[in-house]
Amino acid sequence: MAEAYIVEAVRAPVGRRGGGLSGVHPADLGAHVLTELMSRSGVDPAAVDDVVFGCLDAVGPQAGDIARTAWLAAGLPQEVPGVTVDRQCGSSQQAVHFAAQAVMSGTSDLVVAGGVQNMSQIPIAFASRGAADSLGLTEGPFAGSRGWQARYGGRDVSQFRGAEMIARDWDISREDMEVFAYESHLRAIRAIDEGRFDREIAPLEGVSADEGPRRDTSLAKMAGLRTLEEGGRLTAAVASQISDGAAALLIASQEAVRTHGLRPRARVHHLSARGEDPIRMLSAPIPATAHALKKTGMSIGDMDAVEINEAFAPVVLAWLKETGADPARVNPNGGAIALGHPLGATGARLMTTLLHELERTGGRYGLQTMCEGGGQANVTILERL
Repeated sequence: MAEAYIVEAVRAPVGRRGGGLSGVHPADLGAHVLTELMSRSGVDPAAVDDVVFGCLDAVGPQAGDIARTAWLAAGLPQEVPGVTVDRQCGSSQQAVHFAAQAVMSGTSDLVVAGGVQNMSQIPIAFASRGAADSLGLTEGPFAGSRGWQARYGGRDVSQFRGAEMIARDWDISREDMEVFAYESHLRAIRAIDEGRFDREIAPLEGVSADEGPRRDTSLAKMAGLRTLEEGGRLTAAVASQISDGAAALLIASQEAVRTHGLRPRARVHHLSARGEDPIRMLSAPIPATAHALKKTGMSIGDMDAVEINEAFAPVVLAWLKETGADPARVNPNGGAIALGHPLGATGARLMTTLLHELERTGGRYGLQTMCEGGGQANVTILERL
């Protein structure tokens, strides 16, 4: 099978809800990283075969196939098509998978993959509550499905409930989660102060650094917060932040590398996705990682760096317990608890950061995974070249 190479990767800074990027139209937010991606790569944009973007809550300014809209908003060639995918929080990681698969199959040579989300403009609850209300609907997406009800009954389908279930099932205490969350902020602040993100970020609207990390946070402050559920263990401090952002990568075939004189920075060594219990929802990275390692014959110890999305602290802590990974190599520059989680963009943001971290440290292999709605998880293994 043909190889798929990453030749360029760039992201916007992650903006805090109501922060410096909150007023940017999602199409313009996506256009920003697309413009920067093409500029950095030096490739003629007309040579791109497709643009694959991830985005959730494709309503309002994020509707109408945001991949295509963002490409056109960037002033790039009309002849290049675009498609938007939704695998929940893993949407832009899946976008990279689709791009790589197109290249590996030989049907494409150059594909742009990425994602965008402006959560300040489209709140996370919009698709499930706001859109439903506008249509006169009072129930969620599962109500009325006889097949769903027969299989899962009226069980609560909620990411917050799923995170509580993981904390319970893996016996993860509130204190353990708060220590992890605090460390995420410390790592993110260190990365910002040391300029680790500078090469991967294309500043926008006067914002040049991620806005999420809280320099004034402390374990004492976290301990004073109320739990999200009565009698639960989770608080807002151990959950990812609502954010705005975009990221994009250029995926190339060996032929495109030769034709356009490109320098491959990494090879897509493995890509897969797996599913698990949709009620617990957020634990799928565990079996997905086991599946990927079995398929490749690798071990978690072979990974020089890991990016696993910090949707909630127990997601990562349970994964660490099951995989035995070295915590120092996992989210070494902080994660979504500190940096933020612009849903449809996070997968591409994580991959951009993973690539740059491998280059910074001289590591060879990096693994990325993230929990996704419906009890799913993507896994990508990169080999730095």
